[in-house]
Amino acid sequence: MGQFFKQTFASCLGTLLGLLVFSSLGVGGLAFLLLSLLISSDSSSVKEKSVLVFNLATNISDAPPSSSLADSLTGESATTLNLRQVIAAIEKAALDDNIVGLLLYGRDNIGEYGYATLTEVRQALAKFRQSGKKIIAYDMEWTEKEYYLASVAEKVIINPVGRMEINGLSSQQTFFADALEKYGVGVQVVKVGSFKGAVEPYTRQDLSIQNRQQLQTLLDTIWSNYSSTVAKSRNLTPQQVQTISDTQGILEATTAKKAGFVDEVAYLDRVIALAKELTGEAKNQTNQEEDSSSFSQISLANYASSLDEDEDSSNQIAIVYAEGTIVEGQGDRGEIGGDKLAKELRKLQGKEAVKAVVLRINSPGGSATASEVILREIKRLDAKKPVIISMGDVAASGGYWIAMGGQRIFADNDTITGSIGVFGLLLNIQKIANNNGIDWDTVKTGKLADISTITRPKNPQELEIYQGAVNQFYDLFIETVAQGRKLSPDKVRPVAQGRVWTGKDAVKIGLVDQIGGLEAAVQYAAKTAKLGDDWSIKEYPRSQSWQEELFSNFLQTYLPPLTKNNYPLTQEWQNFQQELLKLPTFNDPHSVYAKLLFNLDFR
Repeated sequence: MGQFFKQTFASCLGTLLGLLVFSSLGVGGLAFLLLSLLISSDSSSVKEKSVLVFNLATNISDAPPSSSLADSLTGESATTLNLRQVIAAIEKAALDDNIVGLLLYGRDNIGEYGYATLTEVRQALAKFRQSGKKIIAYDMEWTEKEYYLASVAEKVIINPVGRMEINGLSSQQTFFADALEKYGVGVQVVKVGSFKGAVEPYTRQDLSIQNRQQLQTLLDTIWSNYSSTVAKSRNLTPQQVQTISDTQGILEATTAKKAGFVDEVAYLDRVIALAKELTGEAKNQTNQEEDSSSFSQISLANYASSLDEDEDSSNQIAIVYAEGTIVEGQGDRGEIGGDKLAKELRKLQGKEAVKAVVLRINSPGGSATASEVILREIKRLDAKKPVIISMGDVAASGGYWIAMGGQRIFADNDTITGSIGVFGLLLNIQKIANNNGIDWDTVKTGKLADISTITRPKNPQELEIYQGAVNQFYDLFIETVAQGRKLSPDKVRPVAQGRVWTGKDAVKIGLVDQIGGLEAAVQYAAKTAKLGDDWSIKEYPRSQSWQEELFSNFLQTYLPPLTKNNYPLTQEWQNFQQELLKLPTFNDPHSVYAKLLFNLDFR
């Protein structure tokens, strides 16, 4: 009887899910679903003598991605992997007798992540090669980010009609002041910190002297790390790399080989032949048509999905991911909701199995109020079990604020951090409304009753009140950093003018404790909690399956993420759209923000 109820329930659930899918996808989508399910097979098994294929277009995030319906249909584990999956897969492959080599395949745009993430992945690749297994890297056109990983390979190959980018880093900022003025949107700013340039896109037409200085220093430091790392792997000197960058920038395939950046100029069939030599299939060649799948292989995504989970232990280290802009409330996808993360941290206080916590921060900051709410819960959690901070690509402003709750801070050399300062951005739509025939009239019981309105500019008295709120939060920020870093406020203020630093420089000035990635932070947490080798890892918040995602999004409408395009004009338009989409994240109840607004995607 019990089995009958189980089967009946499963049948009903399947029918309900089918109706939901049908209404969501339509007849054509349902047909595709059924066909995909019929032809799907287990693509995560590893054959003997296989090559691990790392598609450089794979997006790498900090937090585990939710599985999508598309991933389930295609059999591909994920188009996005989290950093721990990537590193664990590469490390496991180095010890796996079935894996004979690794192919770095860069044919599409590299995933959108920074040099701190790239460094951790590159270190894992270096260990793979040190195990005695070969790495082959191939691309039509090597971008600097792709080549940063490829330079660790034993053999770097470029297509004969390809090119290689080695022209240094740049950071182009977009400014909206003229556009806002043209369309009648008023902007008023209150801030603390001479380097706090988050408001400049809305108030200027170019970089201030201070922000030009800090961006230049940031770029120079990251490029120095890049050129020295690449030069060492390729038996070159940093000066040789710099000379090429200054005099040529873009290298044709043969020139790249002559300069020592690549080993071969060849087509894809040469890469396939090399892969077959690794797998032993070259001995059994036939006249069959060759393509990129004609050798024994497994993708990094599918290999990662085949890894066994950590064995459960009574001692657990929780990795909590704080990734995205910090906002008030629950937050949406890609955001850190202050209330949501605080609740997650409170839950960990009562979990007896959790002996230590690693908070992985990848955030440009955001709401000052939400940052303080999160920090409070981190401190409460740390009072019961050690909390260790691991910084990803960026942990600045509010992202640095919440880092003050941990016992020790780890960052990569290229992590962007600091930006200790706050600001208020006060917009009004009076002019654009008046220009279009819209007016307002107000009745109030006091001078300040409508202080929060966006229908007019703030008067001097109101600006003074907002400046007071900014000053209060800035003093709180200074005090928080002073306590967290065990420094006097007077020593914090000189480095707390809103300036950003690399992790390497942040260690020198006392804002960060140690250079190291996520794994280094985890190992330190285990040591601090005195767990020995008896521990396992649990990640929070838990990622959703595609079924949960389907149910949670059913009857909801949302704006799909923009798809990156290679065309320069399209890219600029999409960048502009992305900047506009940031405006709803300004939801702090006090209109006070500790946020890094500049686009620091270095190219």
